[in-house]
Amino acid sequence: MDKDQVKGKLKQATGEVKQHVGRATGDKDQELRGHAEEQEGKLQKKVGDVKDAADKIVRKP
Repeated sequence: MDKDQVKGKLKQATGEVKQHVGRATGDKDQELRGHAEEQEGKLQKKVGDVKDAADKIVRKP
């Protein structure tokens, strides 16, 4: 597992929480920042997935 996968998943979860808090409190800015952070986390996780897949291909016997 690549460190970007872990960091991305954590950022995604944090963004989801911020998004829900913003929605619950009626804070549209908080909701949008949370959504942006969630999307950034998804992207970072995908980068980690690609790195992990490339590493597996390179190490293939």
